[in-house]
Amino acid sequence: MVIVLIGYMGSGKSAVGRNLAEKLSLKFVDMDDFIEEKEQKSIPEIFRDKGEIYFRKAESHHLEALFAGSGDMVVALGGGTPCYGSNMEYIQGTTDKVVYLRASVEELTARLEKEKEHRPLIEHLSDSELEEFIRKHLFERNFFYLKANYSVKVDGRPVETISDEIISRVV
Repeated sequence: MVIVLIGYMGSGKSAVGRNLAEKLSLKFVDMDDFIEEKEQKSIPEIFRDKGEIYFRKAESHHLEALFAGSGDMVVALGGGTPCYGSNMEYIQGTTDKVVYLRASVEELTARLEKEKEHRPLIEHLSDSELEEFIRKHLFERNFFYLKANYSVKVDGRPVETISDEIISRVV
């Protein structure tokens, strides 16, 4: 069984993914960590040194490598992973257990204000620019996110509760 979590940055994919994998006794893979290991650089370093286009190509390559060599697992993808190239089609060809962790713009803004310096796409934005950026970006990405087999609302909900809902609906 392969469960893939998608959603905007800050939606809780990594935290929910770890909890879900533990509850199901499955391996957990955070796609960003996987890419950093393969590239031997942090995501911010890759963006800074080689740019977003290089990163997106590498991301697609590593996504295919991850699925080609792995068995049962829970995967937390990067927020943009399903939105580039044919990644979403590839993911859906691999599993029918794709879950969109759906967060409101207000929730995402509150979460991301605290961690901008670790996020290359938003580190340069002022707090006042952040909400508008998220609103626009989320609008663009929703086309891909809404292709998920399942959608789970995350606003104000504990990780445990979200994981339990995913298990009850997906497993």
